[in-house]
Amino acid sequence: MDETEHTVLTGIPPEALSVHLTRSTIKMHHGKSWRVDKSNQVHDMVVCLTGGAEYVVDGTAVHLTEGDAMLIPAQCRFRGHRTSDQRYTGIAQHFTLELFGNVDFISQMELRPSVRLSGWPYLKPLVQHYHDAAPLTSTTLAQHHAFMVVLTAFIEDAFLGWRQSAMAAVENRDALSLHIMLVAARISAEPLDAGVVEAALAKVPYNAEYFRRAFRDRIGYTPPKFAELKKMERAVHYLSFGRSVKDVADELGYRDPYYFSRMFKRYIGASPSSYRLKSKDRELRMHDHYVE
Repeated sequence: MDETEHTVLTGIPPEALSVHLTRSTIKMHHGKSWRVDKSNQVHDMVVCLTGGAEYVVDGTAVHLTEGDAMLIPAQCRFRGHRTSDQRYTGIAQHFTLELFGNVDFISQMELRPSVRLSGWPYLKPLVQHYHDAAPLTSTTLAQHHAFMVVLTAFIEDAFLGWRQSAMAAVENRDALSLHIMLVAARISAEPLDAGVVEAALAKVPYNAEYFRRAFRDRIGYTPPKFAELKKMERAVHYLSFGRSVKDVADELGYRDPYYFSRMFKRYIGASPSSYRLKSKDRELRMHDHYVE
């Protein structure tokens, strides 16, 4: 079985999170006299490309140099000034990140205020392009996708834990959404573990039937059906490498390959054998293309 690196966002269904850029990107290009003292109604992500600056965010000093990223939470007062001889450049992006369309995802987490982005060698060209290509008065679909890459990289590096106050407030709909997301994430990360659904649900502080209905309303599947879907997605991965249908069925714990095939077609929309043939055909066409 393939080894999967588990991170804080591993397994969170992509459709569970939605990012909204609330204004056009601020293309930072600050000289020696630059100063800032303000607060924003939404979250603000700052990434330094060149030079350096010092900020005081809610009483905490934060120093930024190339490759550093900082999150300024909504409603938080901050001050900043340039600290280097080199011009201070980068991006500042105002945004919201919602869980299931109605929960502020950022406020559910304990995050370091700033980090050196661990993936900076490959993120730097993306951030530079984001800076250079951003329209002055609007946002674009490409920006939303690019920013999500940078934002998720920041979260992975800055994450300290989930806010206990958010987890414990079970009467709050935000807490319910957070628990649903965490159960979905655990199932997604370990779909081949036969006991993963029961283990994930055992930690949920809600009535079992109530939580099952709420999970289905937000995810579109009950927890067991969601686990089945994630198994089939793992099967797609195995089949794309040319493994036999029987071998994949065994890997996923299905003793009957015919039953596995029916489940695969129900969730994926095609038989595993035809998907495997299509995958091999694509590889052959790609090989022929490069040979030519």
